[in-house]
Amino acid sequence: MSTIAASVIDASSLQYRELNLMVRSAIARGEKDLVLRNVCGQRYIGAGLSTDASILIEGIPGNDLAAFMNGPVIRVQGNVQDGVGNTMSSGTVAVDGDAGDVLGYAMRGGRIFVRGEAGYRVGIHMKEYGPQVPTIVIGGTVRDYFGEYMAGGTLVLLGLDVPPGEPLAGDFLGTGMHGGDIYVRGAVEDWQLGREVGRVPIDDAAWTNLSLHLDAFRREFGLSDELPTKEEFTRLRPVSRRPYGRIYVY
Repeated sequence: MSTIAASVIDASSLQYRELNLMVRSAIARGEKDLVLRNVCGQRYIGAGLSTDASILIEGIPGNDLAAFMNGPVIRVQGNVQDGVGNTMSSGTVAVDGDAGDVLGYAMRGGRIFVRGEAGYRVGIHMKEYGPQVPTIVIGGTVRDYFGEYMAGGTLVLLGLDVPPGEPLAGDFLGTGMHGGDIYVRGAVEDWQLGREVGRVPIDDAAWTNLSLHLDAFRREFGLSDELPTKEEFTRLRPVSRRPYGRIYVY
């Protein structure tokens, strides 16, 4: 955030429509730095915003934070609920806590960083086009269906503070995946994998790209300068660009 004093909105007594109207009104006035205090379940914060504004959220925002967002930087000092980054086009969401289900649903661009854990179906239907390559980095663990039906982008699972040998993801990892990359720190067992993905080597180009995401994640949360090595990761990619082709008419 800039050195200019941020505008502060106290959300403690605001219904979600009131809060979002106040945020949009502040941005329309030219405000670039906003602080939302005492947020507790108000949904749709940042939804559809196209701006370079920075929003700091103190509390727990409700569903669909940053849905259809195009440009802002949102930082959350707390946990987030379901649907963060739904169909997000660009910008950054950084969560200094845990996230709920369907994080990054149909995400088209931008970055989502979660310092803690995330729920089910993270990255479902993510896609990319040209320079628009969405990225999600999870610091902890995720539940089932990580990268389900993923069509593009990059998912990274770090498993920070997880005891050695504990699985970082649940079942059906990459089920229906037909584009993009998934990186999991540590081994991935066969029983975890969907039939549509396989393990592939991490070449120099892939490692360069992954290192950029790791460094950005480290800087965002003030973590140690030491990054994981290439040998610590398992890279997963789809085995087919059209995994369910046989069930379609054409």
